[in-house]
Amino acid sequence: QVQLVESGGGLVQAGGSLRLSCAASGIIFRLNPMAWYRQAPGKQRELVARITSGGSTGYADSVKGRFTISRDNAKSTVYLQMNSLNPEDTAVYYCSTMSIYWGQGTQVTVSS
Repeated sequence: QVQLVESGGGLVQAGGSLRLSCAASGIIFRLNPMAWYRQAPGKQRELVARITSGGSTGYADSVKGRFTISRDNAKSTVYLQMNSLNPEDTAVYYCSTMSIYWGQGTQVTVSS
C-alpha cells in the first residue's frame, strides 16, 4: 500500500530553518507529483508547495522566497527546506501525492 512518512519537524525560533522530508513507498515515485500542505489550529489545510514529476515547482504566496521544495527520485523522497521561519508558519505539515494519499503529518512550531 501507499505510505508517506514525514520527518524533520520540531521547535525552532523565529528566523530559523528546518528541512522536512517525506519518504514514499508503494508508488512509482518518479511519475508522481508531490506536494506539501499545512494546517494550523482552527484553520483549513492549505497548499504550501508542489513539485511535478518533471521538477516544476509552485508555492503559496506566503512562503515564496523562503521555502524550497525538491525531490530525490532515487530515494523516493520529497523535501521542504524552510528558511526565515516566523510564528505564522506554525502548523502540522503534511505531504501528499495527488491529494489522494497523505502522510501522518509532522509538527512545526516557531516561537517568537
